[in-house]
Amino acid sequence: MRKQRHQTYTHCPVEAALDLIGGKWKSIILFRVLEETRRFNELRRLMPGLTQRMLTNQLRELERDGLIERKVYAEVPPKVEYSMTLFGKTLEPVLMTLKQWAEVQMLPRMKVNETEIEGTAHNKLAEVSD
Repeated sequence: MRKQRHQTYTHCPVEAALDLIGGKWKSIILFRVLEETRRFNELRRLMPGLTQRMLTNQLRELERDGLIERKVYAEVPPKVEYSMTLFGKTLEPVLMTLKQWAEVQMLPRMKVNETEIEGTAHNKLAEVSD
């Protein structure tokens, strides 16, 4: 269960916001659920590095904080869907701006890093074959 860092956030509203959506997975989960309503296993497939336990915990915290809602269908096998609440949807402009920033600023850096990694691997292969 998420622990609130401070009792009040009178001095920094950004800290309060990041307390809700911060962490390695929450913003990614929110972005994926913002795209469309998702089932648990669908979220797991979209984020292969995320364990089942961590996904469960993060979903519970997001639900508890009122950002997503969980709908359970009375059927066998059980069907559970996660969607954004009205409060959660207010994060859409923030998440979309972050996405646009990342596409402009981070994708070029990621490509440079990939090229450097490939070059390093190629150089090491050349050294081994010499």
